[in-house]
Amino acid sequence: MAPAVGRTPYARRRRPRWLATVFILLLVVPVLEIATIIAVGKVIGGWQTLALLLAESALGAWLVRREGAKAWAALRGALRTGQMPSRQLADAALVLVGGTLLLTPGFLTDIAGFFFILPVTRPIARRVLEAVVARRLLGGILGGRGSGQGTSGPDVIEGEVL
Repeated sequence: MAPAVGRTPYARRRRPRWLATVFILLLVVPVLEIATIIAVGKVIGGWQTLALLLAESALGAWLVRREGAKAWAALRGALRTGQMPSRQLADAALVLVGGTLLLTPGFLTDIAGFFFILPVTRPIARRVLEAVVARRLLGGILGGRGSGQGTSGPDVIEGEVL
């Protein structure tokens, strides 16, 4: 079996772009969190900063429990009635991600976590999530992986079935 056109047997596979993004975020976010905690500590004091972080954690845990139960009940209700639970699944995923961010100590991740969990801001996050998923799905179908390249359609290889 011959190698594919333009590839050698020793061609290196490229890592997905999201993997590089996650790696960079794992380096940058903790540094930003520490800098923010130090800055807040200089303004309001060390013990007050610690108390604020603990209060945010307690509020976040209560909110995750409440909104998670609502999302789970909505998902079960949609499945029981035979509806397609796309909105309910998106809400459950956002509550899960928001809860994970709230577990991470720091102000910046707490802000993002509250944005994903609060019923007022979750519809905005859901629309962004839907747009990202749609772009990825349509990009994969069109062959351009969302980059706008290759929108003429997938490659066609003519052949004969025996």
